[in-house]
Amino acid sequence: MAKVLVTGATGFIGSKLTQRLAERGDDVTCLVRKNSKVDHLRQLGVRMAIGDVRNDDAIRQAVESVDFVYHLAGLTTAFRAADLMQVNAEGLGRLAAACADCPRPPTVLFVSSLSAAGPSSFDHPRTESDPATPVSKYGRAKRAGEIIAEEFASRVPITIVRPPIVFGEGDLPMAHVFRWIARFNIHFALGVAQYRYAMVHVWDLVDALILCAENGTRLSPANPLQNGAPQNGCGSSRGYYFVADDQQPTFADFGRMIGASLGRDQVRVFSSPGPILFWAFAASAEAAARLRGRPHVFNLDKARDALAGNWTCSSQAIRDELGFAPRATLAERLRQTSDWYRQQNLL
Repeated sequence: MAKVLVTGATGFIGSKLTQRLAERGDDVTCLVRKNSKVDHLRQLGVRMAIGDVRNDDAIRQAVESVDFVYHLAGLTTAFRAADLMQVNAEGLGRLAAACADCPRPPTVLFVSSLSAAGPSSFDHPRTESDPATPVSKYGRAKRAGEIIAEEFASRVPITIVRPPIVFGEGDLPMAHVFRWIARFNIHFALGVAQYRYAMVHVWDLVDALILCAENGTRLSPANPLQNGAPQNGCGSSRGYYFVADDQQPTFADFGRMIGASLGRDQVRVFSSPGPILFWAFAASAEAAARLRGRPHVFNLDKARDALAGNWTCSSQAIRDELGFAPRATLAERLRQTSDWYRQQNLL
């Protein structure tokens, strides 16, 4: 039985990971903010440590005597780039520093993002050794966190996983895509219909995170400085993993696959020859979010990612090194997700 700390345990992925760790008998502590909703975590019988990644004292107390740290806490959207950096990069730095000061530093599994690596070409899915070229504020903040992780690699065993689009039971934002298809047989793919996107079901990702934490290779130390700044690429693929389903459809085909999972035929795909409408919708969503004073998952920064081209990646490394494979096909996972949305009356 391992002693484990999970940050970001109240989120979509973190809650599933915590459930899996608790069910298999690990001794789990979750670092949660004071006002977080934790009823589902209490039902799992895990411990709570109050604090967040901006609080040095809370982090240092939480990492004491643990074997593994699963670091999922982060911001996916914010009005200011500085806020994304503070949580996604500086937060990782505080956590790594606290672990480095432990008599026996725990293994850290840092959940980054495909956005940190950047888009791919049409015929070449990203691999771990490709240079990182993030295009969004979110992607650059995640990449900054990766660089900080490399700087601690000589003192703390760290592995980084870069998930693509994650979907599955409990993913409320994705429910909107399913709902339009379920109710109206319409899939909106304005400006992005032809781009391919990697994706992974949340339970398959959880399996991969545990595999990488327990058996994955660890980061190599940071690259030497080049002209006073870190090199742009990973330098070494060691310690990095992509995890995704092998089937990486175009966004138009993704809508058709959702339709099939819902029993709908001939899904109408609304597309456009250029990105103007997509930018317009993103700008409108961000303006409305600013009026409400609460960032929305769909905004101009996400549009930068979505419109940058193909977002595909290869899972060959995690397959070859750790024997990972999704437990079901993409079509089966979409059907499973559709069934959950229907049971929850979200369609």
